[in-house]
Amino acid sequence: MKKVEELKKTFDHALLKNSETAHALNSNLANHPEISGEEYHSCKEYVRLCREKGMETEEEFCGLPTAFKAAAVRREKPEARFALLAEYDALPQLGHGCGHSASGSLSLLTAFALCDMAEELNIDIDLIGTPDEELHGLKAEMVNQGVFKKYDFAMMIHMNSDVTYPALDFLALGGYRVKFHGQTAHASASPWEGRNALNAAGLTVQALDMMRQQVKPDTRISYYYVNGGEASNVIPDYAELEILLRNSKRSYLNQVVERMRNCVKGACLATDTTYEIETIGYEYSDMLQNQTGIETICSVMDELHVPYKMDDHSMMGSSDIGNVSYECPAFSPMLAISNQHFALHTQEVVDIMKSPKANEIIDLGARIMGYTVLEIMSDPQKLTKIKEEFSKGKEDYNE
Repeated sequence: MKKVEELKKTFDHALLKNSETAHALNSNLANHPEISGEEYHSCKEYVRLCREKGMETEEEFCGLPTAFKAAAVRREKPEARFALLAEYDALPQLGHGCGHSASGSLSLLTAFALCDMAEELNIDIDLIGTPDEELHGLKAEMVNQGVFKKYDFAMMIHMNSDVTYPALDFLALGGYRVKFHGQTAHASASPWEGRNALNAAGLTVQALDMMRQQVKPDTRISYYYVNGGEASNVIPDYAELEILLRNSKRSYLNQVVERMRNCVKGACLATDTTYEIETIGYEYSDMLQNQTGIETICSVMDELHVPYKMDDHSMMGSSDIGNVSYECPAFSPMLAISNQHFALHTQEVVDIMKSPKANEIIDLGARIMGYTVLEIMSDPQKLTKIKEEFSKGKEDYNE
């Protein structure tokens, strides 16, 4: 096998050959955004391009209508199996305000470039389309079906405004709908005949706000009233809350969830109402970090002269890539798309995704991802260390 420096030159040549395809895909998706779970056009474009490339491609992967898996590299006796993940869902009304049009396109570009040099590689590489990250987190469903257990490495790259991070500590997340049931009555003539569901919801909110004082600092509690009644002179027999809970560790978040349930239960006991709690989508895990892999990504960024910062915990978001990280070593660097700071999920991101600047971002992101793959593939000891560190991290988590 060639030295890694020669492999990188081959990769760069293949990247240039395929970059126009990835740029066009991003433009297509950015101008035709599809929200979570409805990415039918986006998925079909990925599948079409992968099949035109000659990659064996499975539609409706894992039984999910807008997911796919494409084989970029297949070897008779692979020494490892790598997965490149592509996201492509957009935000309601806004569009690609999270930059998934570009992040998915750069994963495709990486896969295409590696496909072109398949004879020089000793690993299997799959491109997996993972839809519905913004709402339900369908990587979690793939995890539940055991998809990632066979992989030794998984990677994607997310967009950020003005700072590149080799890795981030994502927060574990749980989303819940709480439905309160009471008894309607005239609010003036006979209020004693009613049981106020809105009071139960309001008391739950007060209890959650009081609970904030006694949870760890990295806990996040947010909510909104979905339903609070229909008229002011009628005691509402129905109210509904949506509650999101986050923490840096799933194990501690589980304790917070139980305390949330007790807040609901106590509020309903006090108001003589009943309740139902439904989970929204899938529960997200925190990110199991792998220092050997992160150090490799840092070295690649250094080589490509990409300035970056280590995680300072200023970004406290969540992603279903955390679930993947407990099935195989998984990585999700954040790549700066501008020299100016702005929030994600904003029009600024949408505008960049539709601009020529997005092409530079896609090419750079693909080089970071491709070089990382080649570095790890070319150093069996490094891959072994990554896998050992992953196993040790899981053991420590389960203790």
